[in-house]
Amino acid sequence: MKKLIAFDLDGTLAESKQKIGADMAGLLGKLLDRVAVAVISGGDWPQFEKQVIAAIPPGAPVEYLFIMPTTGTKLYRFEADRWHAIYAEIFEPAERDHILHAIDKALQTAGLADERIWGERVEDRGSQITFSGLGQEAPLDAKKAWDPDFAKRKALQVSLRAALPDLSVNIGGSTSLDITHAGIDKAYAMRRLSEHSGIGTADMMFLGDAIYPGGNDDAVRAAGMDTLKVRDVEETITAVSAMVACLAVR
Repeated sequence: MKKLIAFDLDGTLAESKQKIGADMAGLLGKLLDRVAVAVISGGDWPQFEKQVIAAIPPGAPVEYLFIMPTTGTKLYRFEADRWHAIYAEIFEPAERDHILHAIDKALQTAGLADERIWGERVEDRGSQITFSGLGQEAPLDAKKAWDPDFAKRKALQVSLRAALPDLSVNIGGSTSLDITHAGIDKAYAMRRLSEHSGIGTADMMFLGDAIYPGGNDDAVRAAGMDTLKVRDVEETITAVSAMVACLAVR
């Protein structure tokens, strides 16, 4: 049996930037009674606090919960009655400035510089810089309609990869691109998690809604680790319910 179950966040555990629902939160609490749990996503720690930490049921054994913001370039654990940052792989100021300039140029070239946005369009998350096509506070309906065929993000990705050949540029959520140090993806996060937890990747399973060629969860499958593709939050609830039924309480 697996010793750790890892999840993508948006589209898997919750709708984009929304708090995990009560049913899912209750199941995660039960899963934590049985195995270790990790959540890996492109958002930064404050987003995880709102979406994940605030939803976990009181009394759940959160010492078995691994929170991995910014595609695993950060790790948080609950120790001594509070959450601590275990590591963070932060960009140097010169790297950050170079990335921001490349994003501005790519947007001008693609004709996307003047679109209506809600909130900040580029967010510096320390170890990751994220471009959100409609801004960080865009409504869910607008986000779903903006780039359903990935064409805008793929064009920006090509342009940014050419401008930033020493960095990773990956499609993130429904409107976003995530820029990190080279080699950073969710497979990297799983390997880092294995190093820190002492649990081998063969004893882990990853669930995500974007496990398909080009999807931001697919690196885990491509690395040969066990994965389970889910269509949406409801399918994740079904999968986790089955796990809870099959796994013994520790």
